[in-house]
Amino acid sequence: MVTRSTRTAVIIGASSGIGEALARELNRAGWRLGLFARRVERLDALREALGPATIVRGLDVGQRDAAAIVEQALDELGGADLVIVSAGTGHNNRDLHWELDVDTVTVNVLGFMAVAQVAMRHFLTRGHGHLVGISSVGALRGNHAGAAYSASKAFQSVYLDGLRDLAGHSGRPIAVTEVQPGFVDTAMMKPDSPLSPAVRKLLVASPAKAARQILRAIEKRRKHVYVTRRYALVAFVLKRLPRPG
Repeated sequence: MVTRSTRTAVIIGASSGIGEALARELNRAGWRLGLFARRVERLDALREALGPATIVRGLDVGQRDAAAIVEQALDELGGADLVIVSAGTGHNNRDLHWELDVDTVTVNVLGFMAVAQVAMRHFLTRGHGHLVGISSVGALRGNHAGAAYSASKAFQSVYLDGLRDLAGHSGRPIAVTEVQPGFVDTAMMKPDSPLSPAVRKLLVASPAKAARQILRAIEKRRKHVYVTRRYALVAFVLKRLPRPG
């Protein structure tokens, strides 16, 4: 039997994929949860599975009122110890359709920044806390099929690094963890070409496996983690591959 703790976690982007898997893992670990996403019907179904103590709110991080909604919910929850920003989007966009790149930047840059700022201000006022941002190994280099996506994830990496530096200068026990997943079997996984069964077995993780590794990094208050861990080797190679042309 799980004993409920007084720890409260907020997950932004919890209706599917890694965010949903993290909600299930944290619930099993006894955390009280506040879950946010655009698809409220999926959150309602998740709350049925997790229990009535789970609080759900509709939230589109790309909308102007996103920060205000998160601030209000944090007040209603009586504060949070952990905020995970898992919301994101991306498009294969070789033809450079403007509206697709604008959507990516609106969600992954402006929306990410808005809710991460709210979380950090909350922790600075509260005096402690843990911010987790789900970026991507796509941040490590540009990609011809998704230039805006890779660039937006690079922004997230540097922004989280800046918030970590701010937390350090504050002198308060505030942790900032960047999670860089590789391929995770979610709707966000859009490889440039179909993956062979062997590559899928080697490089694609289930959301549940990704969530377990992320939770271990959270418990250790790590600054950075690749998911799965074998992507540390992939990252090492990516950083050293020659650039085209």
